[in-house]
Amino acid sequence: MRVKEILAVKGKVLYTITTDKKLAAAVATMEEQDIGSLACFEQGRMVGMLTFREIVKVLHVQGAAWGSAMVSDVMVRDPVFASPDMEVDELRRLMIERHMRYLPIMEGQTLLGVISFHDVARAILDEQDFENRMLKAYIHDQPQGQASS
Repeated sequence: MRVKEILAVKGKVLYTITTDKKLAAAVATMEEQDIGSLACFEQGRMVGMLTFREIVKVLHVQGAAWGSAMVSDVMVRDPVFASPDMEVDELRRLMIERHMRYLPIMEGQTLLGVISFHDVARAILDEQDFENRMLKAYIHDQPQGQASS
C-alpha cells in the first residue's frame, strides 16, 4: 500500500494556518475541527507544522500567556515530509524513528495532505480486514476434499 491510497480514503481536506496568527487561534481551529495538527504557511508555501506537542511545550514554558505566542515561534519549521508514492511500511518506520504523529505529504512544493499515525493504523487494519474476507471467501468456495479410494 502506498501513501497516496491513504490520502484517497482520507479525503482532500487540508487544515492550515498562517504563521502570523496567535497560538490561541490555532488551538481554536484544532478544537473546532477535532484535529491534532495544522500545516503552517507563509506567502503561500508550507513552512512548518503545529501539533499538540508544540502547544503543550508552550503551555509548560509560558503558562497562562500561551495564547499570545505566535504560530511562527511555536511550530516545527521545515518538517520532515513524505511523498505520495512512499510505501506505508516506510512511512510507519519514518514516523516511529522521528517520533512524529503527523506527517505532511508533499509532491514538489504542493501539500497534498497530512497523515496521522491513526490514519496509518486505520488503513492497515482496513487492508487486513479486506484480505481476511477475501481469504475466507476463497476457502469457503473451495470444493470439500473427497475421500480417497
